[in-house]
Amino acid sequence: MDDAKSRFYISTPIYYVNASPHIGHAYTSVLADSLARYNYLSGKEIFFLTGTDEHGAKVSRAADAKNIPVKDFVDENSERFRALATALNLSLNDFIRTSDEKKHWPGVEKLWQTLANNGDIYKSTYKGLYCVGCEAFITEKDLVDGKCVYHGKEPEIIEEENYFFRLSKYGDKIKDAIEKGEMKIFPDSRKNEVLSFINDGLSDISVSRPARDVKWGIPVPADPSQIIYVWLDALANYISALGFGRGDDSLFQKFWPVNLHVLAKDILRFHAVIWPAVLLSAEMPLPKALLVHGFINVSGKKMSKSIGNVVDPFDLISRYSADSLRHYLLREISPFEDGDFTEEKFKISYNANLANGLGNCVSRIVKMALSYFEGKVIKPDEASLSAVPLKEKGEETFSLPYIFEHQVWPEYEKLMSDMKINEAVEHAGSAVSLLDNYIQQYEPFKLIKTDPQKTSVVLWSLLDGIANISWLIYPFMPETAEKIMKSLGVLASKKSWQDFSVTPVENLFPKKL
Repeated sequence: MDDAKSRFYISTPIYYVNASPHIGHAYTSVLADSLARYNYLSGKEIFFLTGTDEHGAKVSRAADAKNIPVKDFVDENSERFRALATALNLSLNDFIRTSDEKKHWPGVEKLWQTLANNGDIYKSTYKGLYCVGCEAFITEKDLVDGKCVYHGKEPEIIEEENYFFRLSKYGDKIKDAIEKGEMKIFPDSRKNEVLSFINDGLSDISVSRPARDVKWGIPVPADPSQIIYVWLDALANYISALGFGRGDDSLFQKFWPVNLHVLAKDILRFHAVIWPAVLLSAEMPLPKALLVHGFINVSGKKMSKSIGNVVDPFDLISRYSADSLRHYLLREISPFEDGDFTEEKFKISYNANLANGLGNCVSRIVKMALSYFEGKVIKPDEASLSAVPLKEKGEETFSLPYIFEHQVWPEYEKLMSDMKINEAVEHAGSAVSLLDNYIQQYEPFKLIKTDPQKTSVVLWSLLDGIANISWLIYPFMPETAEKIMKSLGVLASKKSWQDFSVTPVENLFPKKL
């Protein structure tokens, strides 16, 4: 494996701190974390980045509305996002903040200067519609009934002198990179959306705002009368976190280009058009792939503070667990479509798949190993394993280890490669049914009375099965996987085991009424 293939850089978008985190932020985070952990298990060196986007008019107005100094406001809300990362057990390497003048600002300033030096920034006057929610100039075709399709508010009409970036110069190159698969976009529907947008023709974009109107941000180098456009500031986090613009850019040299940006569909154009154009201007490699997910609705309705249906992930984690929430989000919501959340659906999934499913299966097998063999179960030879196959109707019979190696794992790896995370979680869950069927077939709780030797082979097959399952679910439910591994004496760093020395495991998922 060459150096580039042995590394994996993945990011979430940096989250806007005008409000506290909600379940949508949790979904993006655990989606990215599952892919980071999966690649870690594949033996790659990981760099996983998240953080907070803290500049712009929207943030300063939110702080003013609460009569709080903007610095205090962003510090408080950024800490909430950092706390969510901890609560969700994210395997982060860094948490970047755009208000960090030492860590982030140098990268933004160097990027700006690079674009300017390459002749792609110029000054001009612009008049148009500005959506504060998007922090972007938009057009009439972006509106529905005169309002922003994402924020439901009428845009402001703004006329001002700004610096502009020559976005129009790079449309053909971005299109070519997408069509050749040099910058992949998952799913295809989002790729087609970007290509259609480019085919309509790209216009140059404003990349600054007057400091008199937007005081909270990074000043344009050599022109403090202007503030760098919040999106150019924000997008630069992906390289500033790697040391770009600072003295030591070894991480940048090591990990750029990013392997995967994970983001929601409302910020697709920023990541699939503006960001690649900026990188092309700066003569940097493009992102290798973008995974663009939908929104999470609540009871079929868009989350909204005015409706009062915003779901607090901290509440669910405190009443269930982080892994329970991760499981629901990753199994029940497709990354390619909008999803829906209700606590009733959450509880049904929890009880069926975790309490009665995985948790019960692991508990039964561990208890049998402890009760029948004092936890010491020796690996049988291949002939003995083949003598106790899983018998399924109308199909050739195979041992459980063979089924996991040749059927379960190849399908799982294909699903993960195709970014079909929800199907991969469901596939891992279906492996629990294999073990339940195997127990039903051989009834080790009866077999132990007549044939302890055969029971030992059956039980080793079952323990091997839950060891495999612990690896399958590690990207999705790491804490649960580690508890199972610890009980079996299996390592998360090495998919290899022989004899089992089983210790008791706690009740992983107590049933919720």
